[in-house]
Amino acid sequence: MKVKISEIEERLAVVKDPDNPFILALQKDGRKGAQEALEKWKRKLEKEHQALEKFREMMRYENALRLEGYRLIAGIDEAGRGPLAGPVVAAAVILPEDFYLAGLNDSKQLSGKQREKYYSAICEKAGYIGVGIVDADEIDKINIYKAAKKAMMLAVENLLEKPDHLLIDAMEIPAPYPQTSIIKGDAKSVSIAAASIIAKVTRDRLMQEMDKKYPEYGFAKNMGYGTKEHLEALKRHGPCPIHRKTFAPVKNWPAF
Repeated sequence: MKVKISEIEERLAVVKDPDNPFILALQKDGRKGAQEALEKWKRKLEKEHQALEKFREMMRYENALRLEGYRLIAGIDEAGRGPLAGPVVAAAVILPEDFYLAGLNDSKQLSGKQREKYYSAICEKAGYIGVGIVDADEIDKINIYKAAKKAMMLAVENLLEKPDHLLIDAMEIPAPYPQTSIIKGDAKSVSIAAASIIAKVTRDRLMQEMDKKYPEYGFAKNMGYGTKEHLEALKRHGPCPIHRKTFAPVKNWPAF
């Protein structure tokens, strides 16, 4: 007696091996529904395989460092260098050696919903997480480049365990640890990608809170970036306390 189509889908949900006897038998099942279920299973398996290969590729820096004897490897990234308002936020993340999170990538490549999902998973599975925040006033005093570095230093200092090597996205910081700067590291290193998500979600949540205090600017939507609506609000209301006064066009108000 042939298995019902609904039962086929249930059984396929737990099968991973293409050589499983059930898969081999299903290949000979002439029913359209059975073959559609099988093709769907194959696509899912291929997607999972590609995600695993991508993850392994993004682990090459961490794996190379572990071969050298490093164990507490912190990935570091920041969010918020470009906006006209709000802080710059950095995160430092130390992942366990057996960490795996399919689809982990640079936070800019993910939707807001995906970032929230990965944020929760990283917080649950990470060994240690540190966050550093530098506000708009400090950014205006020392410039955004130095502020980003300071946020990264604070993130490292806020780790509950001292790292023994740093992987940093396109930056070097004056920290007392060996470090590797990686151009576009948030797309090349699992640890930096994790840090990029922690930094981005943390900053977005801060801007959503600021939206309640300064609702005129739409911070919950634009996160402080210079969107058309944000610029129009600046023209109508002028800058608020969390705007970066040294950033154009804010510094040119009321002329712009």
